[in-house]
Amino acid sequence: MTEKISLMLVDDQKLFREAMSLLINAIDDLHMVGDAGDGQEAVDLYVELRPNVVLMDVQMPGVNGIDAIRRICLHDQQAKILILTTFEDDEYILEGLRAGACGYLLKATDRHKLGDAVRTVYRGEVWLDGSVARKLVKEFVRLPSPSSRKDEFKLLIEPLSVRELEILRLMAVGLRNREIAMQLHLAEGTVKNYNSSLLRKLFVEDRTHAVVRGKELGLI
Repeated sequence: MTEKISLMLVDDQKLFREAMSLLINAIDDLHMVGDAGDGQEAVDLYVELRPNVVLMDVQMPGVNGIDAIRRICLHDQQAKILILTTFEDDEYILEGLRAGACGYLLKATDRHKLGDAVRTVYRGEVWLDGSVARKLVKEFVRLPSPSSRKDEFKLLIEPLSVRELEILRLMAVGLRNREIAMQLHLAEGTVKNYNSSLLRKLFVEDRTHAVVRGKELGLI
């Protein structure tokens, strides 16, 4: 008998958690080891249980799912988290993946797809519903090609400071300004000033493209 994949479910609706627990435990190679009703409880329970895979809702009171993903990934960079939600909004998709999620599954799915998604993420691969994958492709093709930005890279003659590099790298793991400020023991306003400076030096308009540009330049 193969070892079962342990799961933790995070959702603020108790009835949904109970129904999902029954469904998951009915799948031969899956086993529910715990559930949480909000993001902070999820972080605490993850540290205690260390499940193989986390099924994470997005919208919850208190600490939401995106922030919970970030906090779990700070504890364990190898955490395997699959977003399970009713929302198909582009912002949730991108923010969840940037925060460290390994996939995105809509709640309107069947047990077979659920099992396949969990096994895929457990193997270290990414799972995306077809509709979600199409949204990500559209987002990707909007970005300028590397060749069109080649000349801009040559114009990066003002290097980032050590502090700006630290902030850029914390951006890359999904931390927000307040969390970066706490991590570096700075005022949130100071972090915002550094953000403006590094965006200017990287010739980008927002944090997302700053991370992309930083990776392309080998800064991250």
